[in-house]
Amino acid sequence: MERLRQRAKKYRKLAKEHVEDPDAPAVADEDGDGEHAEWNKIALLLLREDIGKPLRHLEDYLNEMPGILDVFGLEKSPDHTSFCNWEKEIPMRTLRSLLRRTAEQAGFSGTGAIDASGFQRGQASHHYRKRADYSFQAMKTTVLVDTESLVIRDVHFTTKKAYDGHIGLQVFRRNAGDLRELLADKMYSWKELREKCRKEATRPVIKHCEQSPLQKAHNARIDDDVYNQRSMSETVFSMLKADDGENLHTRTWHGQFRELTRKCIIHNRSRAVG
Repeated sequence: MERLRQRAKKYRKLAKEHVEDPDAPAVADEDGDGEHAEWNKIALLLLREDIGKPLRHLEDYLNEMPGILDVFGLEKSPDHTSFCNWEKEIPMRTLRSLLRRTAEQAGFSGTGAIDASGFQRGQASHHYRKRADYSFQAMKTTVLVDTESLVIRDVHFTTKKAYDGHIGLQVFRRNAGDLRELLADKMYSWKELREKCRKEATRPVIKHCEQSPLQKAHNARIDDDVYNQRSMSETVFSMLKADDGENLHTRTWHGQFRELTRKCIIHNRSRAVG
């Protein structure tokens, strides 16, 4: 109970650092039925992701914990529809800002590893999948991980077929100023990505697809001790999937982007507090 309360306080502090009015009252009216402050919505969404309870169970769970509700200035838990509305309301740019902030708090060594994995989208109903015209059952998630602190510096999502090299270039451009080395496997072997790395004074430790003797020679010159740190990205995916597996709970694709970003923020917070 006390550990969860301390985490709730950290989410409240983090949220208040990212809103224009951190001193706004938690709820607009004294009865507790009014509009929640932006910081309160963000903090409660992060807490919800940390707890991992289904929305319809979350309300009862929080109402049994007055000490947790007190952290957010509440006498009763918001209902599940409020959480649903807040998930749609908080923009991705806010979540990305929170992700970057939590990565900075945990520390960044300058050596980043990039890799991708899939999260299952089975929660979406057959009716929704047909109406939204998507057939991919996995959300392809690409993360940029610091190999020392294991924090997630950046994340990219797609529900379509996409070349890893293109995704890697997009992620690198957003983080070029913070990277001395970029580690990746041969799926990210793309000339433009390597050239962009070198232009930004970042060393690309990316294996070539061995289609020629020259490419084999390039791979042979790669320092294995450095390149093998790339496996830290796989370690981070294992940590993200440890609690409730690969399944996503949100039904819509934009909701799934937000859900996964919140998971990454929670992961970074756990690394920041040791």
